[in-house]
Amino acid sequence: MYEVKIKNGSTETVVHEPHVSGIKLDKAVVKKEINKIDSFDLSMHMNNPGYGKMKPLKTLVSVFNTQTGVFDFEGRVLKPSENMESDGLHSTTFTCEGELGFLHDTLQRHLEFRGTPVDLITTILNNHNSQCEEYKHFQVGNVTVTNNTNNLYVYLSNEDTTFETIEKKIIDKIGGELQIRKENGVRYLDVVERVGVDSDTEIRLSKNLVSMSRDIDPTDIVTRLTPLGTRVESADSSATDASQARLTIESVNNGLPYIDRQDLIDEFGIKGGSITWDDITIESNLYNAGDKWMQNQKVSLNQYKISALDLSIIGLDIDEFKKGNSHPTINPIMAIDERLRIIGTSKDLNEPQNGSLTIGDKFKNLYEYQNDAKKSVKAVNELESRVSRLSEANGTLNAQLQDAKDDLQGIQDSLTNVDIDNLPTELQTISGQISALQDDLNNLDIPTYELATQTTDGLMSSADKTKLDGLENYDVATDIADGLMSAEDKSALDNAVLDIGDTAMLDTANTADLVQSINELVARIETLEGGV
Repeated sequence: MYEVKIKNGSTETVVHEPHVSGIKLDKAVVKKEINKIDSFDLSMHMNNPGYGKMKPLKTLVSVFNTQTGVFDFEGRVLKPSENMESDGLHSTTFTCEGELGFLHDTLQRHLEFRGTPVDLITTILNNHNSQCEEYKHFQVGNVTVTNNTNNLYVYLSNEDTTFETIEKKIIDKIGGELQIRKENGVRYLDVVERVGVDSDTEIRLSKNLVSMSRDIDPTDIVTRLTPLGTRVESADSSATDASQARLTIESVNNGLPYIDRQDLIDEFGIKGGSITWDDITIESNLYNAGDKWMQNQKVSLNQYKISALDLSIIGLDIDEFKKGNSHPTINPIMAIDERLRIIGTSKDLNEPQNGSLTIGDKFKNLYEYQNDAKKSVKAVNELESRVSRLSEANGTLNAQLQDAKDDLQGIQDSLTNVDIDNLPTELQTISGQISALQDDLNNLDIPTYELATQTTDGLMSSADKTKLDGLENYDVATDIADGLMSAEDKSALDNAVLDIGDTAMLDTANTADLVQSINELVARIETLEGGV
């Protein structure tokens, strides 16, 4: 039913054959869990063709189901372990990891990312593909998980592997389950809300249920819940507490910050706990969310270990048991009659009908708790480093703020204590000059005059004004028209000037007197005419 091959470069070797008389592995168990890397544990003796050919991290391994026509496992050899029994029989056991393990081979790059979940997984896988061999590449498949805004704001770190980054930045933040899907030789990584389907194949006592165990863990139960909402800014601007208070329900719950569920208190006593809803900003909404959570709370976490016969192998059931599928599970003895989901499978290739199933809530084993503890320590170290950087920056800002306060105080003191007497001499001199000029302007008596009339003195006397007005009525005289003088006088004057030039009989003295008189007369006339 199963064919197992190993591959080194281009060389393939069959180490387990499907027919009865073929080559067999001594041990061959495939284990699968949701959001975990598949594993394949195998052991072989020295007579197996693959003995001595298994190279850690280099040899590829595949498990092909000849009945379904699909690969139940594809991956690589992780680590070997050699054993020799008391009878001298020597064998080697190998642990192999599925192809998701390739994502541990690369580190992400430091990056501040803002975008959709699809963009984020694309960025992460592109970083991975650029750092590894082509046979380890992944392409972005179906990404159906998101949040309310379909937007993520995260930092990628070069301290985390690609697989760790997907866990922290996608699975832990917005949920989802990982699934490898291959089409036309291309490997796709899907991040979907749920893998598997709801199968109608029953797991029923007296049919295919061989054994069943149930573990009950009530340690996480909360009988007194304190709901917490969005962060509340401190009213004290000088507060230095690194933590911020959150919205509580006292104002709508009679002053109490918690909600009790009395039936659980009667059964288990008071066991407090808190749930935080960062997006709730109203007290009444916070109370309703907390009350709903309390009413829907599971009293305990149940996990079932089931050994069941996979009857699909012999055609008695339609569906085989696969990781992620849910099945109606009926066991009257344990009062179980509900649909339960397979979260993990363990299949022995030598006895494929005897499958071991893990159903229900996943419990952490010791390794996972230790791994979580390591992650917590790392997160604390990162937080301490960040706080240290913020403290240094805060110290610098405080120093700059104090300098600014000192400068401001100095300016205020200068304005308050300014002394006029101590100003520079130049300023005092200018101030004195301005004051004297102002006094002169204030004391200056500038007379004001109106225009003169024939009866009132002004810029000229009233008498001169009368004369001027009289002159304005005369034109310049001509030989035929009176003006400032009569036409007759003007004609005589002109003739006299002519006669002076023609008369030689006049003596020198008379001539000089006459010329002077005429010049005086002309000057008077020109003055009068110019005044007009």
